[in-house]
Amino acid sequence: MRMGSGADGIERMEAFFQGYAYDPHRHDTYAFGLTLSGVQCFDYRGSRRDSLTGHAIVLHPDEVHNGRSGIPEGFSYRMLYVEPRLIRAAMGERGRALPFASAAVSQDARLVTAVAHALDDLDAPLDALAAEDLLLPLADALLALDPSAARQGGKLIDRAAAERARQHLDANIDAIVASSELEAITGLDRFALARHFRASFGTSPYNYLVMRRLQRARRLLLQGVPLADAAFACGFADQSHLTRQFRRAYGVTPGRWRALQAGDRSQP
Repeated sequence: MRMGSGADGIERMEAFFQGYAYDPHRHDTYAFGLTLSGVQCFDYRGSRRDSLTGHAIVLHPDEVHNGRSGIPEGFSYRMLYVEPRLIRAAMGERGRALPFASAAVSQDARLVTAVAHALDDLDAPLDALAAEDLLLPLADALLALDPSAARQGGKLIDRAAAERARQHLDANIDAIVASSELEAITGLDRFALARHFRASFGTSPYNYLVMRRLQRARRLLLQGVPLADAAFACGFADQSHLTRQFRRAYGVTPGRWRALQAGDRSQP
């Protein structure tokens, strides 16, 4: 596994696996993938999905999935993780809600082209213009696959309130954030906020905060910070708490993830 260049709200990576790759987990981002070789197999929304060479993958935020090879020879792939707020911003006034692509594995030409473009050069720096060039085709492809996301009508989403909550969570990653704080900041009760937040960002306020903590923990782990120290620095109760949340989000333990980043295949 290796990480490519990224930007605020965007991560890119490439990996090769044989056998079982990931336990069931979920992200609070859209996950766009391109299978480079082999058969990429995973369970998603109650059924098995198989992605062959050249197929695109799109997973909606907060949807549980796992990963394994469909053939003994293994599979290689690239993935792009995009925070929902960026897709929403790229849709602009055309989008009413976050689009949902019902086919997790797709040969749709528009989607395949957009994903391949986004993953073409993992090492190229992603400045603001490059990120925009990457996001717009993805948003267009998603809207084409889910026209309902662009239809008028339905309940209005208080995006300004959801954004205020998101900014507060970003500023308090290592602190305990009470629901009453978010209610005071947004002017919405906790249940209304949860609905508006999920419609805007694809996940709950709690899970969003956990994922931001895990992102910080990953950076610290790559710097060689001990797991217990990383847990303390990122607002987790202890090392076990970080490990449980890490595995739930990424399907592997922190130790396994760090070994994969270092190219150590001996780590079980």
